[in-house]
Amino acid sequence: MPFEVVTAEDVTAVGRGGELRVKPGTVVTDWAREIALSRGVKIIESDGAARLSLALGCDHGGFALKEALKARLLETYVVRDVGTHGSDAVDYPDFAAAVGRLVATSQCDFGIMIDAAGIGSAMAANKIRGVRAAMCNDEAAAKNAREHNDANVMTLGAKLVDLSQAFNLVRLFVSSKCVEDRHKRRVAKIAALDRN
Repeated sequence: MPFEVVTAEDVTAVGRGGELRVKPGTVVTDWAREIALSRGVKIIESDGAARLSLALGCDHGGFALKEALKARLLETYVVRDVGTHGSDAVDYPDFAAAVGRLVATSQCDFGIMIDAAGIGSAMAANKIRGVRAAMCNDEAAAKNAREHNDANVMTLGAKLVDLSQAFNLVRLFVSSKCVEDRHKRRVAKIAALDRN
């Protein structure tokens, strides 16, 4: 994800213990460096191949799964954690919208939102223009969402999948592609509906 200037807000969005990859020569504000130090965020300058970036969010029902999943995802992906950051009750539409906005504005390649069932978050994320969110609580749904619908946000139900399943579903989702012309034509029609 290319930055010209990294601010404290950029570092905070990564989440505790995460990493932020920037191109060499990127300006990092002093306050951003202090926040990174206090939150254990590594700022890594790299010209190497970019890793996929994932926007990750949850409500209180998905908090425990999000935290465990984030630890696994950070081994392979750049993760921007938009919260929630605790188990106190919160409203899932706020976090689903935050995930959706990062994807819709191309700040992240894909989004993952976790609530208890995955249904409400999909509905909320789909209200953000440019988002195609799908509930992906099994392999068939994750693969179909990408290959047939070119989904860019997946939602998971913490009451329906465990950590191992969630991690495998994310890997399947981000590695599948929409390549067939008939599916691309239909996705273009979805995008046209979004513009109108």
